[in-house]
Amino acid sequence: MTELVFKKTYSPLSSSEIIAKEKSNMDEQRFAHCVRVSSTAQKLAELNGYDQDKAALAGFVHDYAKQVPVSEYREVIKTQGFDPDLLNWNRAIWHGIVGTYFIKRDLQITDPEILTAVDRHTTGDVQMTTLDKIVFMADFIEPGRDFPGVEEARKITFANLDQGVAFQLAHSLEFLVEKRSKIYPRTFAAYNVWSVEEN
Repeated sequence: MTELVFKKTYSPLSSSEIIAKEKSNMDEQRFAHCVRVSSTAQKLAELNGYDQDKAALAGFVHDYAKQVPVSEYREVIKTQGFDPDLLNWNRAIWHGIVGTYFIKRDLQITDPEILTAVDRHTTGDVQMTTLDKIVFMADFIEPGRDFPGVEEARKITFANLDQGVAFQLAHSLEFLVEKRSKIYPRTFAAYNVWSVEEN
């Protein structure tokens, strides 16, 4: 996307207002990542017969709340009806699941499909819509990503979106286990659905 414009914003706000709000909510590096994810989501949408404009917008807003202060997250979890267990996690999980609250509040985007894609983009889920998969994978393989296996991930994803999801979940679990990190239950459940090969 040479120029960032969203034909439909799924919000009373204009495209330029959404872009300006997002830009003011994060540092330049994070904003550039969101632009790249938006562009990658658009390409994946084209390959998978999905609405490119909607995918581009969902990809753009996926990290809207990534840099919200921890104290604000904790307050929202306690007061806005989120699962209290989320308090045992951190911003890596919160910015997807709880991030939807800030997107609704600040960007006034209420489209359930976009919000669900944001909700699931860090954890995956046992059931994922085409948009869920597009945002999940666009975030993982956008051109700024540079980790062992990213080229393979790109090749797989552009050939088959579902296989891309399987690759990412397996890769992420391997990474978390290696670090002895806690694994969010939804990610583990998603791995069992998408990544396990039947013998």
